[in-house]
Amino acid sequence: MSSGRGRGRIRRRLTLGAAGLAASLLLALAGPGVGAAHALAGPCVGHKVRTLPFSTGKVEVFKTRGYVCAVTTAKRAGARKAMSVSVQARGSRPVRDKGRYTRRAGPVTVHAGHRCVRVTGSVSGRGVSTGWILC
Repeated sequence: MSSGRGRGRIRRRLTLGAAGLAASLLLALAGPGVGAAHALAGPCVGHKVRTLPFSTGKVEVFKTRGYVCAVTTAKRAGARKAMSVSVQARGSRPVRDKGRYTRRAGPVTVHAGHRCVRVTGSVSGRGVSTGWILC
């Protein structure tokens, strides 16, 4: 004969096992670019292809599967300041994020396919602009 206490332990183990399996399944379905890999990359998905430094900050450019993403980060976080970031695929209009931020403008993402892109970013009136890159 089995006791009520033994069945309770078995139920708890089955419940914990099912919860662990469900969590593993959700992480697997999320795929690459979500979870730990995304957290390491920062605000954009993909691998970093360029860092464009300037006196008051930097613009980081990421690329994955035909998409290009950029983010402007201030050198010194703190008070709100004018910041912007822009990405334009050749033949398309630019995608921008512009405003008064404490730390970061963006991310902005465009589908570039195999087209060149132009990236700009600024913090407090100082910034950087590329020509056509990633061709």
